[in-house]
Amino acid sequence: MLNALWTIMLLVSVACGAWNHRLAEVSDASTRSATQAASLALGLVGVMALWLGLMRVLHEAGLMRLIARALRPIMGWLFPDVPKDHPALGMMVLNMASNTLGLGNAATPFGLRAMQELDTLNPRKGVASDAMVLFLAINTSGLAVLPTGMIALRAALGSAAPSAIFLPTVLSTLTAAAAGIVAARLLAPLMPQSHYPQSLDRGGAVAVPIDVPTAGADDGITVRPLGAKERVWVSLGWVVFIGSLAVALWRGATDVATDGGAPLGYAHALRAAGTWPLLVIMVLFVLAGASRGVAVYDALVTGAKEGFAVALRIIPYLVAMLTVVGMLRASGAIDTFARLAGPFTEWVGMPAEALPMALLRPLTGTGAYGIAADIMRAQGPDSLVGQIVSTIMGTTETTFYVLALYLGAVGVKQARHALLTCILADAAGTMMAVWSCRLLLGAS
Repeated sequence: MLNALWTIMLLVSVACGAWNHRLAEVSDASTRSATQAASLALGLVGVMALWLGLMRVLHEAGLMRLIARALRPIMGWLFPDVPKDHPALGMMVLNMASNTLGLGNAATPFGLRAMQELDTLNPRKGVASDAMVLFLAINTSGLAVLPTGMIALRAALGSAAPSAIFLPTVLSTLTAAAAGIVAARLLAPLMPQSHYPQSLDRGGAVAVPIDVPTAGADDGITVRPLGAKERVWVSLGWVVFIGSLAVALWRGATDVATDGGAPLGYAHALRAAGTWPLLVIMVLFVLAGASRGVAVYDALVTGAKEGFAVALRIIPYLVAMLTVVGMLRASGAIDTFARLAGPFTEWVGMPAEALPMALLRPLTGTGAYGIAADIMRAQGPDSLVGQIVSTIMGTTETTFYVLALYLGAVGVKQARHALLTCILADAAGTMMAVWSCRLLLGAS
């Protein structure tokens, strides 16, 4: 499906570019988007190296197994083909939790590692398994319970109630996730994995060694008891960590000075909501590993080496997908489709002004963010259109980017029903964003 879709998108961009006298812009977009895609992949190297290293610490401490076991009932129901103690379950949980908290920097490496772990269970290499498709559907739904980015943008544009989109966003992202799960289950028998040839060519990717335990095994991990001096140092680390958080909270709560009419304590709390979770998770991983006798630095360096191999693997996939998306945008095809679909979207309750945002969101994150900002500047962040576009932006992930990134990381060329499943999830989330904003918020 991706092969046919990519070709269609390319031809549509050229045809619309010729019709709209934008062939020069389409040509420029092809080279510019390819360069940006390669830069994006290389820019992920540092983040992936750090978080893959921290995940290695977590794995060697045996905590991935504990996470998987704690959520075994839910994850076992969602992913019955994944063994109950397999590390893929823990990685997927951490990816979903990071997305929920808005920690995109941490979510991506967790998701990439989850796909690698799922690929070890894949009977047909190069063809997406049912578990992979379902994980992608849940991932693209975002599960963004804390849309901090859009709340901050609304506040910057002068919204009287920046966080008003919280409940519509929760409803929309849960609807998208539910629709993705249902679609993945219903479409899987219609596109069985056995109908697709196994791909022996994995795109020239560098093999990444992953230590995967067998189901029910002890992960091959032996927790080393700490010596007396080590226990002192680890205990001191926990004291310093917890004490630092307590001091920061106390200083924020007791700062009575004001900044622009708002108490500084409130400003500190807002900044903490966006920065502390990432820091807290990093320190927790390190201290948890040290508490269980893991050589933290050695484990982190070993895991970080995988970041470079993963970056090399995903570059071709990102270049191919993001290039054709950039050409499609430059050709004016999205604007043309929005004009044609306007009557239908008005019939289902979506204002015509919000349609470009709904079309761009699965294609490009930065483009959709820019469109959302422009619409809210023109219509007002508290208008019905402004509320809808900010809710859509905070609801789902960039579908085509996620598919190219995650499938490329494991060399999957046959996506089966992954694209259709994710698009259906996006559509469900978008419609719930429209209806929930109309029902709960209205226009100010």
